[in-house]
Amino acid sequence: MAASSCLLLLLLPWLVMTSHSPPGCKIRVTSKGLDLVKQEGLRFVEQELQNITMSDLHGKEGQFHYNITQVKVMDLQLAFSDLHFQPQQHLVFNISNASISLRFRRQLLYWFFYDIGSINASADGVHIHTVLQLAKDEAGRLKISNMTCNASIARMHAGFSGTLRKVYEFLSTFIITGMRFLLSQQICPSLEHASLVLLNSLLDTVPVRNYVDEHIGIDYSLLRDPAVSTDTLDLDFKGMFFPRAREDQELENHAVEPVIKETERMVYVAFSEYFFDSAMHAYFQAGVLAIELQGEKVPKDLEVLLRATFFGTIFMQSPAVDAPLRLVLQVSAPPRCIIKPTGTSVSVSAFLNISLVPPGRPAVQLSSMAMETKLSAKVFLQGKALRVQLDLRRFRIYSKQSALESLALFSLQAPLKTLLQLTIMPIINERTKKGVQIPLPEGMDFTREVVTNHAGFLTVGADLHFSKGLREVIEKYRPAPTPHTYPSSWPAEPTVDPRQL
Repeated sequence: MAASSCLLLLLLPWLVMTSHSPPGCKIRVTSKGLDLVKQEGLRFVEQELQNITMSDLHGKEGQFHYNITQVKVMDLQLAFSDLHFQPQQHLVFNISNASISLRFRRQLLYWFFYDIGSINASADGVHIHTVLQLAKDEAGRLKISNMTCNASIARMHAGFSGTLRKVYEFLSTFIITGMRFLLSQQICPSLEHASLVLLNSLLDTVPVRNYVDEHIGIDYSLLRDPAVSTDTLDLDFKGMFFPRAREDQELENHAVEPVIKETERMVYVAFSEYFFDSAMHAYFQAGVLAIELQGEKVPKDLEVLLRATFFGTIFMQSPAVDAPLRLVLQVSAPPRCIIKPTGTSVSVSAFLNISLVPPGRPAVQLSSMAMETKLSAKVFLQGKALRVQLDLRRFRIYSKQSALESLALFSLQAPLKTLLQLTIMPIINERTKKGVQIPLPEGMDFTREVVTNHAGFLTVGADLHFSKGLREVIEKYRPAPTPHTYPSSWPAEPTVDPRQL
């Protein structure tokens, strides 16, 4: 018993570490970002409430018979609203002291008097309190998992005209009471459908696991439910690239976990060294970190220099002295990214094979040299694309065969570095030019980006901008209507008699 307890104590730190996988990418939304979301969300709520449909209302009181149809919301005044974080996994959205203007068609019968026409009504003192619970779904996507809603109407009145105006005003209590009940019962189901169906369709546009190019893809699945404080919402993403040929391949994350402390900007995105390492590892596994130059593609100055160096002895011994040269540059191990407060760099180990390629004959290898390079990396954000611009800083070559050959290679240091800068680096930067998308919903972009380096990770602070409205994106991805589209709490449409309220 004592031995098993000791074993459990020894394994406990390991179990804790494995249960909390560090994210490769982290996003923080601050209260300032939430204010922008509130402005766009409020317009969306107004549009949803304007589309409220209400069942017909009819009944009688003594000799007074009424039939109310074609109820439409004409105008909304949502003057006071608030959207804020609530600790755990919640967003709270409040609307207070709002007003809703209605218009409906009336059919009234009082004794022998029959009257039809339209009535304008107004619901004042409308209060709506909604709480949205955010969670990670099975696919690792952020979703609104639950919603609670309470709606109330303080008062409602209708304006009547015509010869029976006094009678209407006396008996309007029955109509107003029924209308108030029906309207209050429609507000929460409308917002519930807007949240659980429509807003979730917007969240479906966030990339979770998609392809970057023909060689690699990226996994942006959430590692856990969002962490919500009074001022921030933090999302931990896996942030791992994978080769498309082996999509189930996992790369263990040993990098420093990004820590975001800032709250001045609307949003912060942090990337650890693991994020970039997994990208280079995926490309390496895909076998694309190799470049071949042959014949006319080899810079002329370099070819002349190679033929004039100690390789000249080998050329003279070869029966194909005038054969074209072939240079094959191959990365020998996955490159590594190093992020420091002073900057970001990438270390690359490779080998360069130089051969003669006589027409119609087997290639003759002249030499195989090892290369160690260090690239400086400029990371920047454009729109929603994270891009990297690489520049060659340090370069060293040496022979795998002998120290004498390494000494002879010294004269090739400068021309080969020039080859890399002028020929190879543009090819690499052209591949990284497209960048990789940051997991934001469609229609939302970054502006005023600022990149800050830390020890083991970097952060991008930015403001948000809606390039498309919520309505535009939601209409684009609106789910096809089904019998189960509306929540189970959506009320049926029975005939409502105010005397039963």
